[in-house]
Amino acid sequence: MPIPIVENLAEARAGVLRRGPLDEDHATAQAVAAIIAEVRARGDAAVRAFSARYDGVAPEVLEVPRQVWAAAADGLDRALREALELAVAEIRRFHERQIRNSWVDFSVEGARGQLVVPLQRVGVYVPGGAAPLPSSLIHAAVPARVAGVEQIVVCSPPQRETGVPAQLVLAAAHLVGVDQVFAVGGAQAIAAMAYGTESVPRVDKIAGPGNRYVIQAKRLVYGAVGVESLPGPTETLVIADGHAAPRLVAADLLAQAEHVEASAILLTDSPALARAVQAEVGQQLEALPGPSARAAAEAVKSRGAIVLVPDLDTAFALANDYGPEHLCLLLTDPWAYVGKVRNAGGIFLGEQSFEVLGDYLAGPSHIMPTEGTARFASPVNVDDFRKVISLVGLNGAALARIGPAARRIAEAEGLFAHAAAVRARLEP
Repeated sequence: MPIPIVENLAEARAGVLRRGPLDEDHATAQAVAAIIAEVRARGDAAVRAFSARYDGVAPEVLEVPRQVWAAAADGLDRALREALELAVAEIRRFHERQIRNSWVDFSVEGARGQLVVPLQRVGVYVPGGAAPLPSSLIHAAVPARVAGVEQIVVCSPPQRETGVPAQLVLAAAHLVGVDQVFAVGGAQAIAAMAYGTESVPRVDKIAGPGNRYVIQAKRLVYGAVGVESLPGPTETLVIADGHAAPRLVAADLLAQAEHVEASAILLTDSPALARAVQAEVGQQLEALPGPSARAAAEAVKSRGAIVLVPDLDTAFALANDYGPEHLCLLLTDPWAYVGKVRNAGGIFLGEQSFEVLGDYLAGPSHIMPTEGTARFASPVNVDDFRKVISLVGLNGAALARIGPAARRIAEAEGLFAHAAAVRARLEP
């Protein structure tokens, strides 16, 4: 069978639902550290050398002219262009609801507040392998633009045939309205954006998914630059009851399973649904084209399962322990269970609100926490591209009220210069 049915919960917890520590890939870390060091030392020359080695092409000019983006957008099929434009509009509309403003609270003691300030320059990495993802550019760049970021820089690998990023990526860059696009991929792109080169400007924060080299590079440059997350392989966990349509459950599992190293898990309290979904997965795999079928078959076999649970409460407890990127509720009344969810990147409610819509047009960014990081992390959003600066403007009344306490705490900590600074105001 292409996807196993697991009836023993202990087996499920120890197997497909197990979240262990992330494996340390020392070989990748060493290779990436060497790339970063070279880019820091040699700038564009190192970037071109690594592009030639890994992408098979080394563009002499790394920046892609704007007219090339515009030509890529103009060359799109009309229906596809309209689809991408709708995606940009929907994602912008969603994130505009999230904007929070600066605030100041004035009182007899003075003022306290926060300045909410957009980052000045953000870098967006867009993968460009076998399946270039213009949607990833849109889902990172649009929230950044809504946040008020002044300059958005995009890096994506050059295609061997053209020497520039994939046409779909260039078209998306034009439709979003980013500021610069560079034909640079891999760890060298992350290093270039983190430290700057003769061509690529240094950014304040880097966003976007990538392969293990890209993610390792983001990990290593953190501190020199901000990173929004370290997204790993995609994950889908479906909770379904006996009323769910097996055909739709199977389709939702396979939609994510076709990504490299993806995981796809179903939790259900219905043995009949479990058997029907297992059969549907097999049938739908046969209908997929070769590359998708091979990737999805591998995923559901090695990182997928249908887990039988005694009840839906158990399903939600398991889901919260697992902390999936995508939690899909194919239930009779999915809204009744939202309060049970503690850990998930995104919740998709019902058969008509399925995860693929979230990949493209639903509104929230599809760059979501993976590997169980939904326990503490959020999807990419406007706040990823803004920072808060505290405001403190107190007067003598506040000093008289809180100053003595500040002095005592400072003395207790052994920080006597701190205490002296308070005394200098209280005892002039």
